[in-house]
Amino acid sequence: MRGNEGHMLELKGIWKNYNPGSVNELCLFRDFGLTVQDGEFVAVVGSNGSGKTSMLNIICGSIEVDRGQILVGGTDIVRQKDFLRQRRIGRVYQDPSRGTCPGMTILENMSIADNKGKPYNLGRGVNKAKAEHYRELLRPLNLNLEEKMDFKVGSLSGGQRQALALLMATMTPIDFLILDEHTAALDPKTAETIMELTDRVVREKKVTTIMVTHNLRHAVEYGNRLVMMHEGKVILDKAGEEKARLKTEEIMGIFNRISVECGN
Repeated sequence: MRGNEGHMLELKGIWKNYNPGSVNELCLFRDFGLTVQDGEFVAVVGSNGSGKTSMLNIICGSIEVDRGQILVGGTDIVRQKDFLRQRRIGRVYQDPSRGTCPGMTILENMSIADNKGKPYNLGRGVNKAKAEHYRELLRPLNLNLEEKMDFKVGSLSGGQRQALALLMATMTPIDFLILDEHTAALDPKTAETIMELTDRVVREKKVTTIMVTHNLRHAVEYGNRLVMMHEGKVILDKAGEEKARLKTEEIMGIFNRISVECGN
């Protein structure tokens, strides 16, 4: 996949039915399509049930589609197993405990992330040089985590854990960074810190990023493209200069109009 074709991601003709044949049958995606260019940072917004998180799960392979293609650099990965896909995808979840192993130390967590996709044996322990390298990675976070290498991750604050999860998701070369409401469980001040860190990581790594967020202001302020979804369709898509001119109030206005129409 690392070739001249880049890592353009294309969802083509995606169909997804939930509970087919039952009273609760729900067709979420009918012939859904979205193309994300190599290096884009796309913020995705939409009401609950709009399909935002389902789309992420489809990309990562944790939900199978009924029909359609998922092309990465022109290669269809729709039948590829999720664990194979996840070697090339970094994902940070809303729940700070999902991206890390709470019962293990920072050092152990980073060691596991560092070995993502490689066969390895934890029993060997981590050598001094590696531990020092991890400290260097933690230092720019300015959260003092480099002094807490032997602390269990479960004892850290939500913000510290999300910062660590973000770092771990991008430690190995990946094609896509998937951020699934990764600031939603944090207080406003910590959420800002994590967004600033996210922006820095995305720029430094030049990694193609898809961020689903409830925070319309974050969607307007960060990234170079904004996509709004509603009932399994893209209803707004602004990139580059068009996005740069967007105001949070405009997005809020469209968002509220949709919600009223749906009786939310």
